Amino acid sequence: MFDLTGFQRDLLYVIAGLDRASGQSVKEELEAHTGREITHGRLYPNLDVLVNRGLVEKGQIDRRTNYYVVADEGIEALRQRREWEDQYVPF
Repeated sequence: MFDLTGFQRDLLYVIAGLDRASGQSVKEELEAHTGREITHGRLYPNLDVLVNRGLVEKGQIDRRTNYYVVADEGIEALRQRREWEDQYVPF
């Protein structure tokens, strides 16, 4: 996960915490916690990076709405990241 931006890591964490998250629900969740507006032009290209790297899987809810779930590779990346963080922040 060291090659991801902080924003991409945040997206991955939020997707992991939601059930079949739509792009809109990911956007709303991040905006609620950061207090910053996230544009579609920033959100969707970064979601696509996660999908293209195999960390997130993308499916279709309807013709206008996709959902995102963390792939097995993404879960492993999160686990490894957590282990690495715990070396420095063990509490």
